[in-house]
Amino acid sequence: MTTSQFNRDVCVIGGAGHVGLPLAMKLADAGLRTLIFDINPQAVTTIRQGRMPFAEEGGELLLEKVLRSGRLEIESTPEKLADCRHLILVVGTPVDEHLNPSLSTINRAIAGCRPWLRDGQILILRSTVFPGTSHHLQNRLFDEGLDVRVANCPERVTQGHALVELGKYPQIISAFDAQTLAAVRRLFFCFVSEFVEMTPIEAELSKLMTNSWRYIQFAIVNQFYMIATRHGLDFDRILHGCRHHYGRMADAPGPGFAAGPCLVKDTMQLAAFSQNQFVLGHSAMLINEGLPSHLIELCKRDMDLSQRTAGILGMAFKADSDDPRDSLSYKLRKLLTFEAREVLCCDPHVKDSSLVPIEQVLEQADVIFVGVPHSAYRDLPIPAGKKVLDVWNCVRRDADMSAVAREMTGSGEPAVAPVTR
Repeated sequence: MTTSQFNRDVCVIGGAGHVGLPLAMKLADAGLRTLIFDINPQAVTTIRQGRMPFAEEGGELLLEKVLRSGRLEIESTPEKLADCRHLILVVGTPVDEHLNPSLSTINRAIAGCRPWLRDGQILILRSTVFPGTSHHLQNRLFDEGLDVRVANCPERVTQGHALVELGKYPQIISAFDAQTLAAVRRLFFCFVSEFVEMTPIEAELSKLMTNSWRYIQFAIVNQFYMIATRHGLDFDRILHGCRHHYGRMADAPGPGFAAGPCLVKDTMQLAAFSQNQFVLGHSAMLINEGLPSHLIELCKRDMDLSQRTAGILGMAFKADSDDPRDSLSYKLRKLLTFEAREVLCCDPHVKDSSLVPIEQVLEQADVIFVGVPHSAYRDLPIPAGKKVLDVWNCVRRDADMSAVAREMTGSGEPAVAPVTR
């Protein structure tokens, strides 16, 4: 089948999710005939109705626009894949119970699409994958007698801000031959002007290293936080001293839960690729995953939790997100159930029937943990007599602490601003 025989430009497989849907809308808005294929019927119905199934800056307006244009189609069955020149695969790539990479989701996705794959198509891996996955898939397709070329073009955006960031950063592109590389460059050129060419395994590794780098950065500052607070010191003041008008520390993040569906998973994939010699990665996991337990230990210094009600503000994995996947707030809740008389949790964005209104948490909790620095919590007045564990420095401070912050910064701004993951 020649390029001219394809009726559609691109299909985003798994395209109803946080990575795929913004990409599909961006491609359709650039004039490409775009198909979304996703096996989640609820998400497919929601998108067809012109509603975003998750929070995405600018998503509702663009979705309405591209649906009205007729350039975006959404299907829950794969038959129309045969009409698409480019297939962009964005299914998740988990690690298993041993923290080793798993190809199960990719293999299932390819198997489900196999009857509709055609010679002349290009399969682009967009999700983070274990190094060597692109080569594995290319050989598998060739062995099955299919002339479908594989490319790896990893996504590089922040969840919830993908539409803003898709054209902001250079696009990494890679393929096993020059013709395929040129084709994926032409595809992404509709919204990206700068490209970085790599081999597929280099592209795979660069994505893992990028996420691991961020995860380790969070681990370093979380370790600093643990060191300071174990000695009863005010870490906000210390971090302010480290960063204030000092360029070598200016980009240091603040402490907080480093979680979500990417960072720890990709760090563990890199560890597996290094034959478990990635000592920094494993140490980062121990630190970041240990932060909820550390906060509980700090609390137990001052009170007997077994006789108290604990509250958690925020259950998403990052600020102003509605995504609770792999959120450490849920780990905190689990640990608190062994320590506290009762645990109450709330979140203005996450849909979870176990959550309660924020007013109930503020009224009934004896100790309050800030799980996520949502905008709704900024400067939130906490009732008198409540103990607060706020690693993010998010909620309103006591009057004397605010005065110290103003004196240190020369303004009304907090000495250490909350950092969004």
